[in-house]
Amino acid sequence: MTRHLQGSLFDQTDEVRLGPLDGLRRTHLGFGAWIDVLPGWLGGSDELFERLAAEVPWRAERRTMYDHVVDVPRLLAFYGAGDPLPHPVLARAREALTARYAAELGEPFTTAGLCYYRDGRDSVAWHGDRIGRGARENTMVAILSVGAPRDLLLRPVGGGETVRRPLGHGDLIVMGGSCQRTWEHCVPKSTRAAGPRISIQFRPHGVR
Repeated sequence: MTRHLQGSLFDQTDEVRLGPLDGLRRTHLGFGAWIDVLPGWLGGSDELFERLAAEVPWRAERRTMYDHVVDVPRLLAFYGAGDPLPHPVLARAREALTARYAAELGEPFTTAGLCYYRDGRDSVAWHGDRIGRGARENTMVAILSVGAPRDLLLRPVGGGETVRRPLGHGDLIVMGGSCQRTWEHCVPKSTRAAGPRISIQFRPHGVR
């Protein structure tokens, strides 16, 4: 199941550690939505990728689409509130994000969903995290990426100019405000040679 990862020249350490969050940079997208981005927040991210790829109990899912049952083009894992996370640094990351956004979010990040994009054929279609409270309330979703970079695209609901952010090797993006209701995001398939990537999505209770 594990795919070969070409390591980053800028992440040559086996020590998995978090940096400070002071370098977060906010971009206001419009319609009350924003993103914060911090490249390389996690040091030793390639080491973490290898651990997660090998040790997380990944599952493949099938879903009904247009009267057909199809394979979901990525592997998945989910950790609910109170579940032990698959590496201690992920618990520290969730705590750091909860502390950083306490004033704006007003509640902790509690769950962690993991997606394993094995190569450029794996993807996730345009969507917003609108199952549950995200459909009617402002909220936040924080995504930590390890492994090879893949593009995360965002666009307004109904169409409009696309915002592109390549994420991998310990990069962090936080989608906040009305982002889940007024914008959509996706990880498109890639015809270019694309190495494997794992994203870890931290969400508050009741947001999926």
